[in-house]
Amino acid sequence: MTAHRPRFSARRRSVLKGLGALGLGLTFLPRNSLSAEEKKLNFYNWDTYIGETTLADFEKATGIEVKMDLFADNDELFAKLKAGNPGYDVICPTNDNLERMIKANMVIPLDHSKLPNFSNMDPIFQDAAFDPGRKHSITYLWGTVGVGYRKSKVEGTVDSWKVLFEEPKYAGRIALLGDAKLVIGSALKYLGHSLNTTDPAILQKVEELLIAGKKNVKVYADDNGQDLLAAGDVDLTMEYNGDILQVMQEDDDITFAVPTEGAEMWQDCLAIPTGAPRPENAHAFLNFIMDPQVEAALAGFVQYGTPNAAAKKLMDKSYTENPAIFPPAEVIAKCEPALYLGEDATKLRSDIWTRVQAA
Repeated sequence: MTAHRPRFSARRRSVLKGLGALGLGLTFLPRNSLSAEEKKLNFYNWDTYIGETTLADFEKATGIEVKMDLFADNDELFAKLKAGNPGYDVICPTNDNLERMIKANMVIPLDHSKLPNFSNMDPIFQDAAFDPGRKHSITYLWGTVGVGYRKSKVEGTVDSWKVLFEEPKYAGRIALLGDAKLVIGSALKYLGHSLNTTDPAILQKVEELLIAGKKNVKVYADDNGQDLLAAGDVDLTMEYNGDILQVMQEDDDITFAVPTEGAEMWQDCLAIPTGAPRPENAHAFLNFIMDPQVEAALAGFVQYGTPNAAAKKLMDKSYTENPAIFPPAEVIAKCEPALYLGEDATKLRSDIWTRVQAA
């Protein structure tokens, strides 16, 4: 099962306008650095996951017109490209799905000589277990999964996954994500293991933990944990940091924490799919996104973490020092990306999830 990470809805976009709006003085690649490819680019992306002027600025700088289509989740992206590339030049898969696509020869190696702005990336994003040497991708934006909660309804500060998995005093006030990979991975971190563990004996303990704690869970929320929290339907929820940040901006009783046991640190990546009709334009787009001013405006608008160290230096402290976006270093050190574990391991987790849901 693949996570569906909801993006900022249209009704919330106005909340973000002006945050990190650094559109003036952008630096662009010269037009004569591009090839003679048709001045078009097809981008397959998540919904509302682009800067307010990013595409217009790219067209202004390069003369390349971008058409952006939207997918709902990684499964839809994979299925669309597995059937044959219908004409996309750039795609935005999440880390484990990117690895799955690399192994299936669905993305092409990047030409780093055409990506001079890659040097702006923070060193931790210049390599990846799911894409060694970043041969096939760059990080677009990143974030974490953790606990969103209402401070007035919770005793003390949340610092452990225990509040969601083994705390009876919050029974009936808890939402978990309706996603096998994320819930099982978080439970593995709570029990002191890698979220990429495939050991059946360890996974059996996770199954027992989740079944025993199910009586405390009010709902497994597919994409609206933050809305349930905001409405007062639950007091604690497992969620993506950016989704909780939405409601934090509207309700100062809500906050977010990554448990000290660690969590999934996801990366959405930009890659060029096999069969891309305009690979030169695609490289130009990736390089453009890594321009510090471009990335600062984009990340400031979308409000997920930037992987671009040079861009981060340009941004306001309200963004760079927000622990909901950038958790403490000691917590991040315990986080890890999900890897593609193969079909057998995926089925094992799916079977566990089926039994948990049926319990």
